[in-house]
Amino acid sequence: MNKDGKGLHIVFTGAPGCGKGTQARLLKEKLGIPHLSTGEMLRAEAAKGTPLGKQIKALIDDGNLVPDEMIIKMLSSRIDADDCKNGFILDGFPRTLPQAEVLSGMLKEKGITLDAVIEIQVPDEIIMERILGRYACMKCGAGYHDKYQKPKVYGVCDVCGGTDFYRRVDDNRSTVQNRLVNYRALTYPTIPYFEKEGLLRCVDGTGSIAAVSKKIDSLLGIA
Repeated sequence: MNKDGKGLHIVFTGAPGCGKGTQARLLKEKLGIPHLSTGEMLRAEAAKGTPLGKQIKALIDDGNLVPDEMIIKMLSSRIDADDCKNGFILDGFPRTLPQAEVLSGMLKEKGITLDAVIEIQVPDEIIMERILGRYACMKCGAGYHDKYQKPKVYGVCDVCGGTDFYRRVDDNRSTVQNRLVNYRALTYPTIPYFEKEGLLRCVDGTGSIAAVSKKIDSLLGIA
């Protein structure tokens, strides 16, 4: 793979809270290609308060999946943007086997070939601890954790200096348990699909953020 990341098309997958969003953002900074988080895109739509946004918000708050049609239309349009011409990092999609098949077809139509699907593997008990302890800066969105990633100065964002923080409404024990059940039933079947396509790369995500990032770099040949 190109060491400068040009032309790389990567998918991050794994259970909710495995760290795929964090690792995707780190890789984005390293390679200079967009990080496309369908979760963030959907939450942005939900925050608009439109009829569609309200439907999405209700689904997200209950830990349920948003219908494929909504996501695929949104994602296809985003991939056509100029900043995706030199590659992208996809996070949070596909979440079902039909989505994986549609994604493959959509990319083929656009003349795009995936380079790797990276599965970050983390046990459920660690995932629960990670999700229940995470929060973010209200101003710039920088992510933190009660235990693993505290701001350098208590109550002050390292990135922008903001002092207001928030936790996602869906980051509660019952919703996380529901999301893990959904993952096993709906998302995990995409793993053997991508393995059969020769795209799957598995990474142990239980180490530090830096250690996991180093493993991913090595897999992609950009270490």
